[in-house]
Amino acid sequence: MDLSNLKPAAGSTKTKKRIGRGAGSGLGKTAGKGHKGQKARSGGSVKAGFEGGQMPLHRRLPKRGFTPLQRRVFGLVNLQALEGFAANSVVDREVLILSGLIRKNVDAVKILAEGDITKPLTVKAEKFSKAALEKIAAAGGTAEVIG
Repeated sequence: MDLSNLKPAAGSTKTKKRIGRGAGSGLGKTAGKGHKGQKARSGGSVKAGFEGGQMPLHRRLPKRGFTPLQRRVFGLVNLQALEGFAANSVVDREVLILSGLIRKNVDAVKILAEGDITKPLTVKAEKFSKAALEKIAAAGGTAEVIG
């Protein structure tokens, strides 16, 4: 075994398609660029969305709606999802993230009243629906508004 016997592993290398190497190669003469035009030139390319001087689609379509600068993304959690926690435990943002009920990048947590809760829990969140507050209190738990 010496350096002259070394070869790359099978399937690890590909042979590059050689363009502009004669008519018989399949990519001869214009080297796959067609005839003349901007894209046949050196460095020639058009930016995304360019339509040859025609007004581009993204400028032709009507603009609608409004995007608020201080938009808050809420992580919504239903009461039936809280049923999986142990009785008398504290459920806050970190616990909800660890359990996979909300994502890390939410600005605030809102508890909704979908489903029922039978265990007393201490739930800490930025917002609660009125029905969720009533159901948590009826189950013997407490709801703390934070932030």
